[in-house]
This record gives sequence, C-alpha cells and structure tokens, in this order.
Amino acid sequence: MIYLDNAATSFPKPETVYKAMENCISTYCANPGRGSHAMSIKSALAINETREKIASLIKVRDSLNICFTKNATEALNVAIVGSLKEGDHVITTCMEHNSVLRPLKTMERYNRIKLTIVNADSLGRIDPFVIKRHINKRTRMIACTLSSNVNGIIMPVKEISRVAENSGVLFLLDASQGLGSVEVDLEKMYVSMLAFPGHKGLMGPQGTGGIYVSPDVKLKPIMSGGTGSRSEYLYQPEQLPDRFESGTLNTPGIVGLGAGVDFITKTGVKEIKRKKDELIKRLLDGLKQNKSIKIYSPENVNENSGIVAFNVNDTDSSEICAQLDKRYSIECRSGLHCAPLAHKHFNTSKIGMVRLSVGYFNTLYEIDNTISAINRIIYDKVN
Repeated sequence: MIYLDNAATSFPKPETVYKAMENCISTYCANPGRGSHAMSIKSALAINETREKIASLIKVRDSLNICFTKNATEALNVAIVGSLKEGDHVITTCMEHNSVLRPLKTMERYNRIKLTIVNADSLGRIDPFVIKRHINKRTRMIACTLSSNVNGIIMPVKEISRVAENSGVLFLLDASQGLGSVEVDLEKMYVSMLAFPGHKGLMGPQGTGGIYVSPDVKLKPIMSGGTGSRSEYLYQPEQLPDRFESGTLNTPGIVGLGAGVDFITKTGVKEIKRKKDELIKRLLDGLKQNKSIKIYSPENVNENSGIVAFNVNDTDSSEICAQLDKRYSIECRSGLHCAPLAHKHFNTSKIGMVRLSVGYFNTLYEIDNTISAINRIIYDKVN
C-alpha cells in the first residue's frame, strides 16, 4: 500500500507516537486537573508538557496561551464565533477550507456580520494588497490559511499579517495545512489566533488540535463546563487555557501529539520540508510528461506544502482515485476537499481534483510507482 493522503491525516506516525499513547492509556490515564492523586497529576503534567512543546515549535512565550481542542475545526469556531459581533466586517479568501467558510457564512446569515471573500491568482495565491484595499472602519478580522489543502500553495501570511497589524485588526491563521513542515514563528509575525490540528503535519493522532490565543485577544467561549478550576464559580473561568478546555481532555491523544512534535523538533522542520520537496519535485516531473494531465499545484516547491493536485482531461477525479485504490493500492483523495470556492476558482467544481499529498515517510520508490500507475490508468482509458 502507498499512502498519499497526508493532507487529510498523516500516516504512518512515528513509532514513538504509538508507544507514548499506549504507555499513557495503560499506566497513568486519569482525569487531568481533576484530582490530587498521583495518576491525575501525572496526566496533567503530560498535557502541560505537550502544551510547552507546541509553544516552543511556533515560538510562543507563554504556553498557557495554547488551548487544546478536539481538532482545528473546533479551534476555528472558537476563534470566529468567540470574537465577532453584529456589524463586524471580516475579510477571508476563496482558498479557505469549509472550517473557516462555514462559520463565517453562518454568522453572516444569522449574526449579520459583513463578509468579503478575496479572489486568488491562477495558482491560488492571495495578494496582500488586495486584502488591504478591502479594509474599512468596521473590519474586525482577516482570516487566512497557511497553505491551501486543495493544491498546496503556501500563502504570503507574513505580509498579510503585517496588513492586519498595521490596520489594527485581528489576524486568524488557519495552520491546518503546513504546520510541521512550514516554519511558523509567532515572535516574528503578528498573529491574533492560530488554529492547528494534531493529526496532520504534527504527526499526532486524530481527535487532537488546539488554538493559540494572543494575550491581547479576549474571546467568548463557545462551550462552558467543568475545568477543574474555580469550581465554586458558576461561570466560565477567565484564565487560559481553562476558559476553552471544558470537559475531560483527550489525554492519550495529547500525549501522542507531544511525541509527534518531539519527532518534528528532533528531525527539524527544514529537513521535513526538504524531504517533502524532493518527493513533490519527483512527482511533478513525472506527471507533467503526460499531456492528458492538468496540474493545479505550484511547481516551485518553495511555494508548495506537499500536494500535487491534478485531473486527467475531463475525467471525474473520483474515477481516477478509485482505480488507484483498487488496482494499485494507492490511497489518495478525490472530490472538492471541503473547499468549494477554491474549486470554483479553478473551474473544477464538477469533477473535483485528484490530490496526492506526500508525507515525511514516503519514498521515491513509492512516487515512481505512483507515476507509473497513473500513466497505466490513462493508457488503459485511452485504449
């Protein structure tokens, strides 16, 4: 089996992730922060250790500004719903995932915010100056992805963050694609909130994620409940991370996420990106030789987070992916990838795109086999 769906969930995980989760769930997995006994304390310490590892990865000084959620979608809803009010204006892009678009469109419908969605260039790039032109006195937030989950284009987020900072508006960064192989340094970039999943580039398990909240940002919680702190108080605590961590946390998952971040830190973000660049270049060089293939991803690997998106003439993307799966055990993704406006931009709403997304553990041998399989499918279809 060749796994090329890492943009959805990275696989395999480092062996240390499996071992850390097994050790946690079998030896000390009690409710963190809810008791004073040894197992509860050890669970709480393990969670805080992961919090510190993530803070170190993205260069955040105070790890208490990292709050855990069950995924990036929840984190993005915390950021969007928790910060906007009636009459606010938000600027976002046509390349966003539905995890950004749907909460914004829902608030536009029911909470009467104003929404501007800026268009991209032919590769899906967003021009920061276009965003700047749309800012007005009611603009509250700019929301942008670090990298497109459709075609892998890395956005000019540093430049966009400067536009937000100079305009005095919030900047929400969706780091779902790219974090772990694209460097993010919050000491050098203005970011009000950053949402991340654990199961993609951070190499942790599903059901993990979180949000960084700047000390200057005050968010309303979208959920209230037990936190293990201020239990005598009948309202949600003000302090972070408790304000956004109601209920029992996914301790084994967060421990596994910590092991994934350890692997990234030890290997190096630059080395992981270098390996993925090598794989992407091989894939692009092979596929572009076939005139039946249209490629939508940037060929410059410095602008690509690890995705090759393509179609075969006017063939539905699901047909190609089904053939890759059934005939060659190559696992990839077809369809709209939960980003409908990006497909409208590329004129692929009807057939979607075939998405091959590489990971650190893929090999050049697997890439060569994938290129051969795609060429064989096309040959058989034509003949």
